[in-house]
Parts: sequence; C-alpha cells; structure tokens
Amino acid sequence: MGVSREKIPWFPVIDYSKCNFCMECDKFCPHRVFEKQDGDVKLIVKNPHNCVVFCRACAKTCEPDAISFPDKKEITALIKTIRKEEAGA
Repeated sequence: MGVSREKIPWFPVIDYSKCNFCMECDKFCPHRVFEKQDGDVKLIVKNPHNCVVFCRACAKTCEPDAISFPDKKEITALIKTIRKEEAGA
C-alpha cells in the first residue's frame, strides 16, 4: 500500500452486546488478530495491525453480525492522504 501498516486504522471491532462467543472469527483468521483471555469467554482484538487491510472475511463468519470494520472509502482516502504527505516530506 506504500504506507506503514501501523498508520492504517483497519481492524475489526467486536460488539459484545451481539457476540455469542462462538469463536468462529478466531477460528477463521490465520493472522492471529484475535485472542481469548484466560478465564474469560470474550475474544479481544489483540493484534489489530496483523489484520489485512480491507479484509472483512472474519465478519462474514460472524452469524450474529457482531464484527464491524471502518468505512472502506474513508480508509482509502486516509491512505491517499498519508501517501501525499510522505511524498512531500
């Protein structure tokens, strides 16, 4: 993408009021974005920058629709802005 991954705020957000703790998102994701805490049924987004930018596949495995992502158009615009700023620096 030409931009440091740490500058791109693309990662899943879990709505715990919808989540049924099935762990399908974690089972699906090969990038170790999620982690279950010992003694807790909740997953957390432990490694947000491991998430592949613009991937939303884990959300598609989520039956209760508890996973969301930022707006793709906004992130695309942000990446373009960062590229311009870095090119001018």
